[in-house]
Amino acid sequence: MTLVSNDLRPSPALDDTDRAILAELAADGRLPNNALAERVGVAPSTCLARTRALRESGAIRGFHAEIDPAALGLPLQALISVRLSAHDRQVVDAFRARSVRLPGVVSVFHVAGAEDYVLHVRAASADALRDFVLDHLAVDPAVQHTQTSLIFEQARGVG
Repeated sequence: MTLVSNDLRPSPALDDTDRAILAELAADGRLPNNALAERVGVAPSTCLARTRALRESGAIRGFHAEIDPAALGLPLQALISVRLSAHDRQVVDAFRARSVRLPGVVSVFHVAGAEDYVLHVRAASADALRDFVLDHLAVDPAVQHTQTSLIFEQARGVG
């Protein structure tokens, strides 16, 4: 599980070629370097160097396979909104650190609004999802309130 931080460091300066590489990789992360270079109009060696620099700068955070959760025996997905009982940095940081390690957690989002966090969770069944909420969130003294929304369908955008 990787926690994506939205810190205040300035983003690396990207030119049109860098943005084209990122767009192509966002559409198909398995695109071979030669094909990527051809699509963005640069030499393969230039493309490889730029892709490496984009990874090192953090503009490319990683590559992954998108797996059907049902194939893993986790066909039920939910978004669980969490409101914390206190909002000092120590409580917030401790909750975030715990939540990313909970079983079935795919992503953790720190959000603005009435709720503090949204957890994207996968579970084997409705009973397993209920047990997750009761065993991990309801007993957490930092958690004041949760609200669970089932995901019926998920579609990814390109950007």
